[in-house]
Order: sequence, then structure tokens, then C-alpha cells
Amino acid sequence: MMDPAFLTIAELGRLYDQRELSPVEVTRALLDRIAAHDGRLHSFIRVTPEVALAEAQAAEKELMAGRRRGPLHGIPYALKDIVETAGIPTTGHSKLCQDYVPAADAHLVTLLKAGGAVLMGKLATWEFALGGPSWDLPWPPARNPWNPDYLPGGSSSGAGAAVAAGFVPGAVGTDTGGSIRGPAAVCGIAGLKPTYAGSAGAAFSRTPLRWTIAARWPAAPRTSRCSSRSSPASMPRIRAARMSRCRITQRV
Repeated sequence: MMDPAFLTIAELGRLYDQRELSPVEVTRALLDRIAAHDGRLHSFIRVTPEVALAEAQAAEKELMAGRRRGPLHGIPYALKDIVETAGIPTTGHSKLCQDYVPAADAHLVTLLKAGGAVLMGKLATWEFALGGPSWDLPWPPARNPWNPDYLPGGSSSGAGAAVAAGFVPGAVGTDTGGSIRGPAAVCGIAGLKPTYAGSAGAAFSRTPLRWTIAARWPAAPRTSRCSSRSSPASMPRIRAARMSRCRITQRV
């Protein structure tokens, strides 16, 4: 099997259609990569392998039956850990919320599920997506895949690091004053902050930014991939913006 670590969302979709790769194969390979390398990078606060494999299996079954929900069907992604997920802790990277388990998904997550995307886990951020990195929290700050002695920017630090490291082809962050765009620039990937009208909807977290300030969106390998995952409001026909990987050849 080819290594899916640095394939783009569009490339994965084509390979699914051609039956050269499957969502389960890709998900397992990326989970193995996370297990092997994220101990140095700390991009994930929580990996959700059971959820990921169950969603990948469901997506694979539908795709094999000729039912495609949209461009994210069977595509692994991860969420900045201020986006609420039913039954999965949403911590805001803070000790204050380390035991908080939402009863319902954020609207964004509902739309991603409707599009058949595969949740790999929850990503590091700055505490409540504010301020800067901290070393006195239950989880260490994320590190930059190009050189773990450096930081990946913030506050969507885990999203930038995870995409650049080849752990996921795209990730969802939030952006008030550069919290997607900064990590994208520092990590050599593409990130997009949409208009507020394009990202508005139900509140996505209990953080102070949840309604009026932060636009939530993704990161991906290059700008064409951002356009492939545009507005979650159009799910499951998702064209979305996100953090996504550029073609990069060297990492530490």
C-alpha cells in the first residue's frame, strides 16, 4: 500500500474512487504514524482510534456500495480541542475543563459527520485559544514538525503541527486574529480564515470566543485543498477551507 501520510484530500478521494486505497487502510496508517511520532510533537491532546476506525469502516462500506456523500467522505481530520464533541472530552487545553464531556456535538461537527469525514482526535491549542503556549497544563504545548525545538504558532498549534507532520490531510482550527493563518505560515501549510457569515452557526465551544470573535475553519496542504473543504454550512457537499499541507520534503 502506498504511504498516505502526505496525500491531499483530493488525491485520497480519487484513490478511493479508483479503489486503490480505502478509508480503513488510510485511517490505520495515519493512526500508526501518530503513535510513532506524536510523542515528540504533542499535536494531539486526545487520539480517538475507536471513533476513527468505526467512521472509516462506515465510510468504506458506503463508498464500496457507490454512495459518496461528498469530498470529505472517508477523509481523516482532527479538531482543535475547543470544538465540542459529544461523548469526547473538550478541554480547551485547560486544567479547568479537563473533565468536561459535552452532551452534544458542535454544529460544525454535526456537518462533518453528515459528510462522512473521519475524526482522528482532538488537537492542542493555547489555553482557551488565548495568550500563548503554557508549560504548566496537563498537556504540553505542540511542537513544530520541522524542528521540535520550535513552536508551531498558535492558537491552532496542534492543527498546524498535525497537518504538517502528515498525521491528517486536514484539520479544523479557529481564527480570531491569526490563529489559523499563523500556524499555517509557520508550519509551511495553507490555512484560511473565512468570513464570519461563511462560518457562522451554532456556538462551537464554551470558551469566551465562541460567538462573536472566532471564525472556525481548517488547515490543509495547499490552497487548492482549502477550496475543497470550504463552508461546513454546505455540508455534506462540503467545499471547505482548512489547514492543509503544502508539498514539503524535509522534517526533523
